[in-house]
Amino acid sequence: MLRSLKDLENYTVNATDGDVGGVVNFLLDDERWAVRYLVVATGGFFSGRDVLISPVAFGTTDWATQRFHLALTRDKIRNSPGVDTDAPVSRQHEREQFQYYGYPYYWGSSGVWGMTGMPADLTSTLPLAAPPIPVDQGPDDLHLRSARELRGYHLQGHDGVIGHVDDFIVDDATWEVRYLVVDTSNWWVGEKVLVSPLWAASISWAEHKVHLDLTRQQIKDCPPWDPTAGVNRAYETCLYDYYGRPSYWVPGPAAAPLPPAPKPPAASGW
Repeated sequence: MLRSLKDLENYTVNATDGDVGGVVNFLLDDERWAVRYLVVATGGFFSGRDVLISPVAFGTTDWATQRFHLALTRDKIRNSPGVDTDAPVSRQHEREQFQYYGYPYYWGSSGVWGMTGMPADLTSTLPLAAPPIPVDQGPDDLHLRSARELRGYHLQGHDGVIGHVDDFIVDDATWEVRYLVVDTSNWWVGEKVLVSPLWAASISWAEHKVHLDLTRQQIKDCPPWDPTAGVNRAYETCLYDYYGRPSYWVPGPAAAPLPPAPKPPAASGW
């Protein structure tokens, strides 16, 4: 099922022996567009620090009561490696987390989670032992970004600013980011539209900007989306058909993409 990350904030995180805290943020993989960690604000038992929880640690999720149940104890989480959750997280820091918990690495394979598409499957066929340490990729190997920081990034089309990132729609089984929720209120009467992060031509972290190979008119003519109705497969099919993009849920040859949007005259600025 597809869910809004905003709706998952403040969910309670529960260890096998008691509550850990509440979700306050998420760290997104800017290469594979997946949620790699929940940022959890803890209470006095944890000295009030934030901790990172991977979906690999999930036991069950109770959507009705808004609780993530973990297959971990509170002590295991309390003694986990510290990390600055407000800054981009390097592979080195991730390696420390995965070694501490004894999880196989998810990176370096073709799947979103190792050779699989589900975080729970990452440990299903492998012993929970620290994996071998790979070659250090250096201190600048930053690839995890705060969802809270990415909200507000501008989306730039060929002929002007399309809007800004307001939210993220994620698959609650694979934790992949399926859509950016784009607020177009700075030019189009407050409408919100969905675009896949895989449709971005480039992302400038320095400029806080996502570049799309789309025009304002293409966005304006896209299938209308009602945020109160969520996202279902019928709407997704309509959206992908409109943009002529290959769907992520049906394997096979890619659909013919839209022709490149016409380039505007020399830009005069925002």
